[in-house]
Amino acid sequence: MKEDFKEEIRSVISKMTLDDKIAMIHGAHLFQNGSVERLSIPALTMSDGPMGVRAEFEPDHWMPMQHSSDQVTYLPCNSALASTWNRSLSKDMGSVLGEENRGRGKDISLAPGINIKRTPLCGRNFEYFSEDPYITGELASEFVKGLQEWDVAACVKHFALNNQETQRLEVNAEVDEEVLRRIYLRAFHKVLKEGGAYSVMGAYNKYKDDYCNENPFLLTQILRDEWKWDGTVISDWGGVHNTDKAAVSDLDLEMSVKDNFDEYVMANPLKQKIESGEIDEAYIDKKVYHLLLLMYRLKMLGGFVRKCGSYNTPMHRQVALDVARESVILLKNDNNILPLKRDKLKKVLVIGENGDRIHSNAGGSAEIKALYEITPLMGLRSHIGGNCKVDYAEGYTSRFKADEPSAFDEGGTNWERLDAIRKAAEANWQEASLENGGGKTQSVINVDEKLSALRKKLRDEALSMASDTSYEKVIFIGGINHDFDSEGIDRINMELPYEQNELIEELLKIRPDLVVVMVAGSPVNMTPWADKVKALIWTYYNGIEGGNALADVILGNVNPSGKLAETIGHDLKDYGSHVLAKFPEPETAHYTEGFKVGYRFNDTDKVEPLFPFGYGLSYTSFEYRSPKMSLDSNGNKVITVCIQNTGKVSGSEIVQVYARRKGAEVFQELAGFEKVYIRAGEEREVEIQIELDHETELSKSFNKSVEYAIGSSSRDIRMVI
Repeated sequence: MKEDFKEEIRSVISKMTLDDKIAMIHGAHLFQNGSVERLSIPALTMSDGPMGVRAEFEPDHWMPMQHSSDQVTYLPCNSALASTWNRSLSKDMGSVLGEENRGRGKDISLAPGINIKRTPLCGRNFEYFSEDPYITGELASEFVKGLQEWDVAACVKHFALNNQETQRLEVNAEVDEEVLRRIYLRAFHKVLKEGGAYSVMGAYNKYKDDYCNENPFLLTQILRDEWKWDGTVISDWGGVHNTDKAAVSDLDLEMSVKDNFDEYVMANPLKQKIESGEIDEAYIDKKVYHLLLLMYRLKMLGGFVRKCGSYNTPMHRQVALDVARESVILLKNDNNILPLKRDKLKKVLVIGENGDRIHSNAGGSAEIKALYEITPLMGLRSHIGGNCKVDYAEGYTSRFKADEPSAFDEGGTNWERLDAIRKAAEANWQEASLENGGGKTQSVINVDEKLSALRKKLRDEALSMASDTSYEKVIFIGGINHDFDSEGIDRINMELPYEQNELIEELLKIRPDLVVVMVAGSPVNMTPWADKVKALIWTYYNGIEGGNALADVILGNVNPSGKLAETIGHDLKDYGSHVLAKFPEPETAHYTEGFKVGYRFNDTDKVEPLFPFGYGLSYTSFEYRSPKMSLDSNGNKVITVCIQNTGKVSGSEIVQVYARRKGAEVFQELAGFEKVYIRAGEEREVEIQIELDHETELSKSFNKSVEYAIGSSSRDIRMVI
């Protein structure tokens, strides 16, 4: 199919009235723009992502439709996907999301989110890939390619600098332009230009005192003039403010959370200004052009046969399982406590609310109405089988009041309560957003006597059960949930909530071989017990098959291969955004840490994190040798290294290459990686292409003094060439 539809589009525009054009460039329903029926121009239908196609809402109200046919495959979050470091799996997961969107009749998937994880406290970090723009761009580009194979557009978000939820509708980001380009825009350039994303979503916040959805520097100078990108720019919902600025900007489609569609900034107010001659109609033609071009690309116009898609297929669930398995990260395994030997287990105790909690139904716009969700407890019980008894103790509670009904009473989910909470939240979203600038920082949770007594009761019950020596193994599954990882809120600190530290420390006194599993969307402070625990697993919100994937790793059915795509610090002092800058800042966010984001801060300022970027253990071991460098046919540098699996278990290694430049602001930057599967005892030669983006300092120093560090993580460097 051809990409250039200029003649066809100009012909269509010539037949359109001003009313036709205005209808197309703003929302006519909450997730649709206006159609032009007399010209057979359909509406564009959108859905939130990226963890699955969101439940259906009433067209003009934030109320779920309440039927079962919108249950979908719940995919691992983007942070989990990034932990696989697997380009092929990223494309597969994007393909699942694209096919399910098309199967549900959607045209645009509002995904993926590729903002950089500047701080561990951002409430939407679980929706994003990494603190590093290179791995973000590599994986997100493949994700987009897979998604758009299904005649569905990816809408990459949030462009740009949406790095905090606190006052997100108003905060102004102040960042050096070179830092902006090399850290915060680099992944967008990769995904839009090389990934070929058809659309992008503007961010709520401001840059250079202009709202991003009306921003001439970001939308015109960068997107259109420098990058020559001709895709569609869609606003975040409620992110457009000024008719004059929006009209002349390169924003194409205004969406919002309100149902007064004709009063949107680019609706009747814009029509009146055009009719009065204040604004040239040519600006509107340009917006309509981009929307029509998108429709041709999606085969909505032109008489093309469009893919129909499907959802909830066995293949989709297999992809979700594959991603979940490769995303699990083994952080500690002293004395080879893991994997557990299934045939030797007779009695196992699982402790922790996250062991039997589902996460798909919360998190803001990332919430999913999942077909099902395998919890860790279910995964362990189903994998271990009937010859071993797996008992469970809640251990702690996420309730904020002792008399509050639990969302997880009676061993399952209290759907009625969750639905009531969700309805109330959706109904009040607009008003709440206006009151707090669209987002806030969490307040300190006050624990009254009743809640304290309940927590002590649960803790004592768990400790009593753990003291029973008939249990061969005790597994604690804790972390956080979407009370903390959610759109519209930032965490106040990294502390592990619900008095989990006290429980873990007491359990370690009873069970020195305790296996600890952390389930979270962003780093938490594990220092009170991290040096005492011998077996530690990290997993993000891991989708429909997350519990099965975790069980596979714990029992050794799968050799863990996930590695951190973000730094886990001891506390906030391990992050440049908190040492060299302040976070959050409600009015103006000063990015004074500059390039020192994530591991760039740790490695440059010699700040040792708890677990470094790129880190993750395996049940086997790998040796590196014989590095070589060459140029490919395109003149790009290629590093070749021999990797040998020196253990007794087959597994995958992620070979990482970091560029080190003399006189640069940062010590090293990720410049290439490759994931390779190697059978036990075998050796493979691995090629890693060093792809240089024109926006980065790496490309500026291509002919300067650059050395390349090759290793298993940013801190585990095996050789330098």
